[in-house]
Amino acid sequence: MVGQGWDQFGLIDSGDGRKLERYGDYRFIRPEPQAMWAPRQAVWDAHGEFVPGSDEDGGGRWTYAKPVPREGWPLSWRGIGFTAQCTPFRHLGFFPDMAPVWDWMGEQLDGKPDASTLNMFGYTGVGTMALSRFGPVTHVDASKKAVAQARANAAVAGLEDRPVRWIVDDAAKFAAREVRRGRRYDGIILDPPKFGRGPDGEVWRLEENLPALIADCARLLDADSRFLFLTVYAVRMSSLAIGGLLAEALAGLPGTVEHGDLAIKEDGESGRFLPTAIFARWSNPGT
Repeated sequence: MVGQGWDQFGLIDSGDGRKLERYGDYRFIRPEPQAMWAPRQAVWDAHGEFVPGSDEDGGGRWTYAKPVPREGWPLSWRGIGFTAQCTPFRHLGFFPDMAPVWDWMGEQLDGKPDASTLNMFGYTGVGTMALSRFGPVTHVDASKKAVAQARANAAVAGLEDRPVRWIVDDAAKFAAREVRRGRRYDGIILDPPKFGRGPDGEVWRLEENLPALIADCARLLDADSRFLFLTVYAVRMSSLAIGGLLAEALAGLPGTVEHGDLAIKEDGESGRFLPTAIFARWSNPGT
């Protein structure tokens, strides 16, 4: 699944383990280990750069060559407004490579009135706002700050009155409780981190905890549900692995499981595809 830039975002260039992106009026350089080729441009003119720390699993800091609003600046996708911002985790407040995923989810829900969806590890809520035009959304994230930012983004977009449940909770515990409650959803999206902690100190390790979470998510779907979409940014894992996990968990339901890479295309006709994550997805268009 390949995302393209739009007026508010673009991948300008990449190479030598870095990438140059535009976010509105600002340009930033960030680490990108999968950009193994040489950059197309000899000089990168950027407002800021994230310099990683010595620990491959985290750390680092932003350095700035030009002024950047520390409290963020407005961006939009498909008319949905939100705030972009340089975060301590090298991100800019949303994941632009998820744009084709948000479009795909909308295609799966087309013609499904009042669809109920679940956004696990929902971060700052752009995906939640995209889903909310189809019906009620349950947005779950363990970070109180992320959920607060998601609610603020909904207000920026003028969508604060949409039917969204904003929940600060450990994803695995929440899914298990939903199973016990007998809840069902028309679609589920998961974007789990490699490692994380819940609001009460719960420890999340992707390889250890993902199978049980997917099993619970499968119990929240039925033959009338439309999709489950899983993204993983841990590059040591293969899409074959998570595709097999979904195929096993959803074997009792109709539909199709697919897997592959998420990528962003550089600006320009000759732009290269920069892989960013792997995905596995289940869809049930025959309902």
